[in-house]
Amino acid sequence: MSDTTPHPSIPLAGVIGMPIAHSRSPKVHGFWLQRYGIAGHYIPIPVMPDHLAEVLRALPRMGFVGLNVTIPHKEAALTLADVVTDRAALIGAANTLIFRPDGKIHADNTDGYGFIANLRQHAPQWQPSAGAAAVIGAGGAARAVVASLLDSGVPELRITNRTKIRSEQIKSEFGARVVVYDWAQAGNMLEGATTVVNATAMGMDGKQPLRVPLDALSGDALVTDLVYTPLMTPFLVEAQARGCQVVDGLGMLLHQAAPGFERWFGKRPEVDEDTRQAALA
Repeated sequence: MSDTTPHPSIPLAGVIGMPIAHSRSPKVHGFWLQRYGIAGHYIPIPVMPDHLAEVLRALPRMGFVGLNVTIPHKEAALTLADVVTDRAALIGAANTLIFRPDGKIHADNTDGYGFIANLRQHAPQWQPSAGAAAVIGAGGAARAVVASLLDSGVPELRITNRTKIRSEQIKSEFGARVVVYDWAQAGNMLEGATTVVNATAMGMDGKQPLRVPLDALSGDALVTDLVYTPLMTPFLVEAQARGCQVVDGLGMLLHQAAPGFERWFGKRPEVDEDTRQAALA
């Protein structure tokens, strides 16, 4: 081979956020790249908000085929994209970017897909239509959860947030099946709910605990937490003690990653126990 023969390009992808060192995404994607023998790299990239637009223009010229997007860039990334999927537009945030060969940035949101896929994998008997869902929190992740639960067929979706106006905004956008509860009445929201979700960062290592009384929680409910550090949050521990089936939040991270990996590297990865262990390593 002569020096003038072009070398095949190695696809690059990564995750952008600030901070980003804590992200488990590089472990997950690195594991999949190794598992499937794919020549590619996935790296964490710290990006300040003021630099986001500049970075998104530069990375495709450096061989990047796409990115995952995390806090605080999910909303801004959506506005900078050229092509936006319906679900990303509905949620109002992007967590997956594809840099297309024509130079356009394609934005998607796979958080809702990841949320539902995690429940289907770890609670296969779960029936969203069996009763009301209760969602604690109204941020970007909560919006993805709300959209996916309504799409899955929950008859009623109850939501509460410390800043009530954010819950009201979700109701105005997602419609009549959404019922807003005052933060002080969060415990009452759980009565009769068959699916209960903590979509806040409360209960995460280093954050304040989630102080929602679970007295009204039915032992028949499925309870899940988007937090995965720790895997078993105090919220899940108490729900399990009340007889509930609980699902931790790590699977949502793994499942939301799979569609992006497929788009960037050409292989749909399997989310299994080995993948979980790679994320936890």
